[in-house]
Amino acid sequence: MKRFGSYLILALFFTAFSSFGQLKVDYTYYKLDNGLKVVLSQNTSAPLVTVAVYYNIGFRIEPRNRTGFAHLFEHMMFQGSKNLGKMEYIKLVQSNGGILNGSTRFDFTNYFAIVPAHKLETLLWAEADRMSGLDITEDNLINQKGVVTNEVKVNVLNQPYGGFPWLDLPQVANENWYNAHNFYGDLADLDAATLVDVKDFFSKYYIPNNAALVVTGDFDLNEAKAFIQKYFGKIPAGKLQPVPDIAEPLQQKEKISVKVDSLANKPALALGYKMPPVGSPEYFAMGVIDQILLQGQDSRLYRKLIAEKGYYSGISGGINSGLGNMFNYNGPMLWDMYLLHEGDVKAEDILHDIDEVITEVAEKPLSQEEINRALVKMRSNLYDVIEGSFGFGLADILACYALFYDDPGKVNSLEDSFRKVTPELIQKTAKEYLRSSNRTVLKLVTANGN
Repeated sequence: MKRFGSYLILALFFTAFSSFGQLKVDYTYYKLDNGLKVVLSQNTSAPLVTVAVYYNIGFRIEPRNRTGFAHLFEHMMFQGSKNLGKMEYIKLVQSNGGILNGSTRFDFTNYFAIVPAHKLETLLWAEADRMSGLDITEDNLINQKGVVTNEVKVNVLNQPYGGFPWLDLPQVANENWYNAHNFYGDLADLDAATLVDVKDFFSKYYIPNNAALVVTGDFDLNEAKAFIQKYFGKIPAGKLQPVPDIAEPLQQKEKISVKVDSLANKPALALGYKMPPVGSPEYFAMGVIDQILLQGQDSRLYRKLIAEKGYYSGISGGINSGLGNMFNYNGPMLWDMYLLHEGDVKAEDILHDIDEVITEVAEKPLSQEEINRALVKMRSNLYDVIEGSFGFGLADILACYALFYDDPGKVNSLEDSFRKVTPELIQKTAKEYLRSSNRTVLKLVTANGN
């Protein structure tokens, strides 16, 4: 669900700052008169700037009978605007030595580019140009429907393990249509999308008061503010759309589903546990539990399933593992895990071993020493996220926290929230959320039934 440009950048862009071991990101946050949320975070460690625009429309709340529409529209945003022709935005960034990307996620669609610092004004102008007037034509729509349809066929329908489990698991684990439909898009729905649909979608969701703009890197603060006012300030606000109810009912019974994959050469197993609400104490406890149980070769599940049992070469997963991380979503979510296994291994045996490991955490309080090791891993993961992709990771978190909570400064409280996790909270969270009646099991079998 991503669009990438070819690129080469020869400098790393580190954007996290630490003071006495505590993550501290300096930022400026304000809103334009039209409602656009703006976050500016300076860093002069490399002569680069990141400009990211996030729209508060992900595939979770796309229209019924138009599955995949949020993703389709992501592609449409590269087809030209008032002053930039088809694909010229991409050429503009790449010709200046930059990189760009766009993606559709559960709760947002984002666009970002990283360019040499002296090209900040050019990039802000280009982003404002497509926010204020996308070139929506029948030819562009037909072309991009074909591109997205082909992407679905290549990445999912004609690919072994295509969509497993990131696309498949939410559809069987969730009850609410908004969380349980095919995010990539049903081919019939994609084909039925009309020009009127696209124009309506743009007017409803691609408006400044439904977006957040983030600039990070090497720039002058007053100059950046002036550029932003000049190019984005004149875009009129739109009417915000009602937010649908995306809540999930409490799960009281284990769900088991089977998927036959005629292209796969080995069976696979995926599990998804419903997560605690975002930002709750249990949410942060699950972040620590994830490190203890699943992340790395020192994790309990890796030691049990791979090192001891030798089921296969590895086990993967996490919180929002298929389409981001635990910091960039805003609704119901799964903590998942998945692995391939040999045909002579029964899925029930793997489940038994997983239950054994999880039961230990739920029934026996962890030592503070093990929790401290997990916190070190969690902190390392947080810094990896923030410093990743040439500094884009910081822009991602700032944009999400501005968009979801009107508070990008939440990034500076993350470490403290994890440090508050106690052995008692971990045990309570494991008992409440890692019970088998709160999970969905997805078994992938090959054509011969293994």
